[in-house]
Amino acid sequence: MWTKRFQCGGRESALLDCRSSSSTRNTCSPGKAVGLTCSEPVRLVGGDSRCAGTLEVKHQGQWRPVRHSDWSLKTTAVVCRELDCGSAVSVRESIRPPASPVWKIRSSCFQSGYALRDCVSPDVSIYLLDLTCSDSVRLVNGTSLCSGRLEVKSDQSNQSWSSVCEADFDQQDAEVVCRELGCGAPSVLQGALYGEAEAPMWTKEFQCGGHESALLDCRSSGSTRNTCSPGKAVGLTCSEPVRLVGGDSRCAGTLELKHQGQWKPVSYSDWSLKTAAVVCRELDCGSAVSVREREESSDRSVWWIRSNCVQSGSALRDCGMSADFPFILNLTCLGKTSSS
Repeated sequence: MWTKRFQCGGRESALLDCRSSSSTRNTCSPGKAVGLTCSEPVRLVGGDSRCAGTLEVKHQGQWRPVRHSDWSLKTTAVVCRELDCGSAVSVRESIRPPASPVWKIRSSCFQSGYALRDCVSPDVSIYLLDLTCSDSVRLVNGTSLCSGRLEVKSDQSNQSWSSVCEADFDQQDAEVVCRELGCGAPSVLQGALYGEAEAPMWTKEFQCGGHESALLDCRSSGSTRNTCSPGKAVGLTCSEPVRLVGGDSRCAGTLELKHQGQWKPVSYSDWSLKTAAVVCRELDCGSAVSVREREESSDRSVWWIRSNCVQSGSALRDCGMSADFPFILNLTCLGKTSSS
């Protein structure tokens, strides 16, 4: 064991630069050795709230933005959790010339369980990463970012996340939550679908009209609920609309995905027939026949979706990010075969 007491002022650059006591310690009680966790500062700046903006990481004492590379909503969700924000809503590239020092963080490294700092390397770029997380609602333990047990956070709940009782939540409330998270319309609303809730529980009934942009914009009842029967916490699944347009049938054409209420085409990148087969099955269109690229005359707003992420079983939306590209993905599926 170290035999002297450290007497740092806190400004020193190294522990052994600190003064230490002249007296020595020969023993230390079992279980009393120092355990220490240093924070890994991360923040979103320039957005409408602390849960939106350009991603910045502090490394070696220096804040730098993170460069856009191969990130997706699935990767963004890890940052949202670290910031104690809600679900991942959007991730996109922003172009900020001139080129300046940035941190490059590989998505594959971060998703494999390493800390952001462990995945950092210095770089210079004009392509920065802008993220948006929801402020006060999230879906947890779901099969995708658009499904899970609903949790809500507000100033009145001491900034803790609370589950919502099924009896205090209806279809119109669900429409608001799905819209706030950038997902499609609600498709399943059922208690205990995504595990039992832990305390605390939200104490008031939501009374949304269905048109609000955020759940906490809705009116709520004056009465409060102190208990909720086991298995009655709200489980919600929002749809993730996908379609093929402009082809000879509904099973052929440009692949489009609806996100935050807007249909966008998917960009052509590393897709294969194996990846296309996932979309064909989702559309009930049989097998994949062809995957090809169509070039537009200029860049347009698209979804860039990594093929390997889709093949791993993740939802299309979870594997995507917004970008600007001229190369659009066209798919042809066999079409639904009729049974004899």
